[in-house]
Amino acid sequence: MNMKKLVALFGATAVLAMACSSSATTAPSAAPASAAPASVAAAGCTVGVSWNNYQEERWAKWDEPAIKAALDAGGAKYISNDAKSSAETQATNVENLISQGANVVIVLAQDGTAIKPSVAAATAAGVPVIAYDRLIEDPTALYITFDNKLVGKMQADAVLKAVPAGNFAIIKGNKADANADFLRAGAVEAGIPAVGATDPAGKIKIVGESYTDNWDPANAQKEMEQILTANNNKVDAVISQNDGMAGGVVAALTAQGLAGKVPVSGQDGDAAALNRVALGTQTVDVWKDARMLGKTAGEAALALCKDKNIKNVKASLAPTVQFASPGGNDMTSIFLTPQPITKDNLQVVLDAGWITKDVLCKDVKAGSVPGC
Repeated sequence: MNMKKLVALFGATAVLAMACSSSATTAPSAAPASAAPASVAAAGCTVGVSWNNYQEERWAKWDEPAIKAALDAGGAKYISNDAKSSAETQATNVENLISQGANVVIVLAQDGTAIKPSVAAATAAGVPVIAYDRLIEDPTALYITFDNKLVGKMQADAVLKAVPAGNFAIIKGNKADANADFLRAGAVEAGIPAVGATDPAGKIKIVGESYTDNWDPANAQKEMEQILTANNNKVDAVISQNDGMAGGVVAALTAQGLAGKVPVSGQDGDAAALNRVALGTQTVDVWKDARMLGKTAGEAALALCKDKNIKNVKASLAPTVQFASPGGNDMTSIFLTPQPITKDNLQVVLDAGWITKDVLCKDVKAGSVPGC
């Protein structure tokens, strides 16, 4: 659908906003229902969320309930759809959300470049867009995420603390997701050589590095298997950019008797990954409390229902800042702060109610690590 049609569609269907039903996708109410600031209460507002792949654990378990809780507190309505990892489907999905009467659209982009025409069309139709967790290079969108460069630095810091020298493998996320490169830049800040560079100190050698389609664990496992084969298993550490892929990496290491001997990083706070940290097969899980991200996006959406100027948005957990993006755009952004979780501070996620002790400590010898 072109921009003119979308503008016309938005005007013709706005009256349907109160009649549309919520998306069929549901999730347990795991997030605390913290009230949104009274100043952004927006009764009658409809907020649409375009998920790139709702099947991934964290979106349904943490992010969506937190968004819903914030919207409920402000009297707004929630609708959503799922692109199922298809950039083409997501473009149509954004149009569909607006045709259902969405006053604000939150987009978790499958492909930050492919979705740009949809964002431009939405903005032209008077519908503000929130780029959720992943960058969309459009300065009209409000970018809300955790500090992903810091996440990458935290991952590398923890791995380097365990193994300061040797052969390193780097399993990156989806090439179309700017976060993969932000994370890689953070690793460079920690002391990992940049792509194509060598360590001037001669301590670290990158023996394998690859992007991973859709951040898929199965793809990550295959990549790790190939790196191990190419280097006769002489890999001393692995920078894996998220927990799902870390699971694939650990599976490949396990098959070679190397699990627990080779440090592995991750992020997201997935239950299986935190259990691996407790077991010692994953070194660090950089925890991004998705409840914070969802709450912030929900509050921002409520604010945009009242005032479409993204620069006027105020959220309770962090201020807006101006971010110079890799594409040369001045992005109005909200950056939240992550926290690395290692075997030494597992109690943090227990105390936060993020995970239960029986799940965290499954198959872990009692007393072998704090928290278990």
